[in-house]
Amino acid sequence: MKRSLLPLLILVSALLYLSGCTDNCQQVRTFRKYTPVQITLADLRKAVSSGAPQPLEEPGKLYVKDQYLFVVEVKKGIHIFDNSNPANPRNVAFLNIPGNVDLAVRDNILYADSYTDLVALDISNPAAVREVNRTETGFTNGTVGRTSWWYNAQEQKIQDTKEEIATETIQTDCEGTFNVLPYIAAIPWFGRYYFQGDFFGYSQLASKASTAPTTPTTGVGGSMARFAIQNNQLYVVSTSALQLFDISEPAKPLKGKKAQLSWNVETIFPYRNNLYIGTTTGMYIFDASNPAEPKQLAAFPHARACDPVVVHDNYAYVTLRSATTCGSAQARDVLDIVNVSNPANPSLVKSYPLKTPYGLGVDFPTLFVCQGDNGLAVFDISNPTNPEPRQTFANVHAFDVIPLSKVLLMVGKDGLYQYDYSNPSDLRMLSRIAVKTPI
Repeated sequence: MKRSLLPLLILVSALLYLSGCTDNCQQVRTFRKYTPVQITLADLRKAVSSGAPQPLEEPGKLYVKDQYLFVVEVKKGIHIFDNSNPANPRNVAFLNIPGNVDLAVRDNILYADSYTDLVALDISNPAAVREVNRTETGFTNGTVGRTSWWYNAQEQKIQDTKEEIATETIQTDCEGTFNVLPYIAAIPWFGRYYFQGDFFGYSQLASKASTAPTTPTTGVGGSMARFAIQNNQLYVVSTSALQLFDISEPAKPLKGKKAQLSWNVETIFPYRNNLYIGTTTGMYIFDASNPAEPKQLAAFPHARACDPVVVHDNYAYVTLRSATTCGSAQARDVLDIVNVSNPANPSLVKSYPLKTPYGLGVDFPTLFVCQGDNGLAVFDISNPTNPEPRQTFANVHAFDVIPLSKVLLMVGKDGLYQYDYSNPSDLRMLSRIAVKTPI
């Protein structure tokens, strides 16, 4: 019996010896952590509140109404700043709105998305905002940057994903190999798959306003918006539809007709009596001369790419960005200049090469183009079809802009900037509100 145990004891001893020779190393890594979360509709509809000012953490869409500046905190709510002095904006309040990505304002009513709902808020006193109405949008899912959400009708719950920066100590093999899953991975949560994507772009449910107020009581938003107010209609685009809301009585938005669009709709921009809708496969033009019955006039196709659009006079300026979840190998990073003098027959005039373009804004004869990590580019478009470079800011992250009364508002992942562009060849920074911790 003892002899039969001897080989086994020798083998065990050898294994223990070898394991003792294995190096034990640790490395500290900082990474994006994704955690599935749920919220019931009942809890969602009790969550909207007005509170004390909060620091910027993940700024999203911009909107301006009178002296107030509204900045979305992605999927959390809206910061309100008193921007009477652009050189010293004052943080007034924070609106807690779960699932919020976009907004628009008519009179003293702010419209904001909250996952599946459209919420109407009275902002007469920005320090004490109150909810006055809520209606369902009919949208049941959305993708915002790197995360997605969807509505589980059977359980009456929103299924979402929380993104945060985490730091962990990881055991390695002393050659730098983590004993964990890779950083970028497709992981099934709630029966769906999520991938790392853009910082903001490819958003799904929410925002818009116009290049200039159509009436003195409507605010101004940026080119990445999914909400647009024109006449007495609030237009909201989802990934595949244009939903109308009658806001003749601003505090009582009434859900109207829905127009089906192609897949991967991204932005909406109203100009004169038309709506310009950006998608990953092209630009759609709708006639909104009858505001409650918009009719499609044309579709201007392009290679699959992210596609915000602004319009001035007879030309639409469209940025196409390829190196993202909404791009393709055939797409290029360009500014397309499209002749829309006949909106039913748009035609490409010129493509101008850019670097990772995002949102853009025009205050003729100046065009501002955001280029993500490549900064902000400023062009002279006195000749609308031949943009001339005037200035580039390479040390900022630029996502979207609003040029208004010679003050340029620009938002990026590192904060909110304001510039005096009285001299478009020599922009002067007025103020910067930095983010607390960039995500």
